[in-house]
Amino acid sequence: MLHKAIDMAQPGDVIVVDAGGDLSNALMGELMLAHAINRGVAGFVLNGAIRDVDAFLATNLPIFAAGITHRGPYKDGPGEINVPIAIDGMVIEPGDLMLGDSDGVLCVPFDVAEAVYARTLAKQDAETRQMAAIHAGTNDRAWVDAALKRLGCELPE
Repeated sequence: MLHKAIDMAQPGDVIVVDAGGDLSNALMGELMLAHAINRGVAGFVLNGAIRDVDAFLATNLPIFAAGITHRGPYKDGPGEINVPIAIDGMVIEPGDLMLGDSDGVLCVPFDVAEAVYARTLAKQDAETRQMAAIHAGTNDRAWVDAALKRLGCELPE
């Protein structure tokens, strides 16, 4: 089914697969990767393993996988395409926005993507101001002692 999902993918699509975290066989390797790149796939989120990791690293295509194995993928496994799935409790619907970096992956439901984006911009602005205050030595850390006192912690004088 992953082969078919790659065949069906439109340029810019992110393919998300829940293989139950199974690491005994790879979901895909270098050949499937090359085909996906040719189709314009923007990335993969795989709750399973990949192989040919050097090929994945060389492409710089965003790939988030649960692991790596030398064992190749099956070609006749079960599956469904364009259905809701859940990976470690994160529900993902077809069309949702997938975001990932070195810290991990998250899903933003399509219906709230604009609101999440607006909040993201506000949070980034606040953190940019805080980082500037840290570098300037003017960052207000009074909240730390206030929080600890509120929790009943005895603080050294």
